[in-house]
Amino acid sequence: MMLCCASCGIGENDEIKLKKCTACKSVRYCSVKCQKDHRPKHKNECKKRAAELRDEILFKQPESRDLGDCPICCIPLPIESQKSTLKPCCCKVICIGCEYANQRREFEGKFEHKCPFCRHPGPKTHKEFELILMRRIEVSDPFALCKMGMSRLDEGNYKSASEYLSKAAELGDATAHYNLSVMYREGEGVEKDEKKELRHLEEAAIIGHPFARHILGVTEQRKGRRNRAVKHWMIAAKLGEDDSLENVKMAYRCGLVSKDDLASALRAYQAAIDATKSPQRDEVEAACKGLGLGSRFLSNS
Repeated sequence: MMLCCASCGIGENDEIKLKKCTACKSVRYCSVKCQKDHRPKHKNECKKRAAELRDEILFKQPESRDLGDCPICCIPLPIESQKSTLKPCCCKVICIGCEYANQRREFEGKFEHKCPFCRHPGPKTHKEFELILMRRIEVSDPFALCKMGMSRLDEGNYKSASEYLSKAAELGDATAHYNLSVMYREGEGVEKDEKKELRHLEEAAIIGHPFARHILGVTEQRKGRRNRAVKHWMIAAKLGEDDSLENVKMAYRCGLVSKDDLASALRAYQAAIDATKSPQRDEVEAACKGLGLGSRFLSNS
C-alpha cells in the first residue's frame, strides 16, 4: 500500500519521505506546509486519536512498581517506605531484611558497621551525604537528583527543588514526577497548574507509582468519571495499594465492578504483597512486634 501525504496526496518515493503527525501518528505529510494547510481539517480527529493513544499507555498495567527490587536479595521492595532504607554511601535502597541480616552479622562477628551493599562506611554528616549525592548527580543519576530535590523541598528552597526534580523526572524517576505534581497542586516554587499536576501524576503512574495512580482515580471520581476512576484503582490495587483495593471493593458494591474483575484484583493484590515477603523480612517484623517497635527503627539506622 502506497503511503500518501494527507494534504496534497503525493506518494512517498526515493526523493520524498513522508513524516507522521507527531500527535496522532495516523496521517503523514510531505512537508511542514502541507501539515499546516491540513491542520484545520485534521485538528479534531488528531486530538481524539492522540487522546486514545495516551489512554492506551496510561491504562496499561505496569509490570512492576516503580520501587524495583532490593539490590541484595533481588526481591521486590515493599510498598511501605518504612520497610526499606536508603544507604547514603551508595544511594541504594535496600529492604529491612537485608539491613537486619547485616546488622546481626556485624554484631555477632564484632565487625565495624558498613553498608551491606557497597561495604563502605556511611557518611557521618549531612554535608558528606550531599557531597556523595553531587558526585552521582554529575553522572546524571536520577535517584540522586530526586533525593537532592526532596532535600531542597524540606529546606523550603522550592526553586532549587523544582530544578533537581525536573531533571530527575526527565530521566524517568517516578518519585520526582509525583513530587512535582504536588508542587504544581500547591503552588510551591511554581505557579499552580492543574494540567502540569495531572501530567506528572500520569507519568508517575505509568512508571508504576501506586499512590500517584490512586490519586488519579480520586481525581477522576471528583470529575464524575467513575469508569476511569475504577480503571486507575484496579491498576493500583494490583500493584498492592491498600486504599485502591478498598475503593475497588466499594465500586463492586455499587455495581461498577464485576465479580470476576474484583476476584482478579484481589488475586493480583495478594500476589503483589506475597512477592515482597522473605524469611529475613518476616524475622524483622516478628522481632519488632515482639519488642513493641515498628520497623522504622531499622530503616533509619
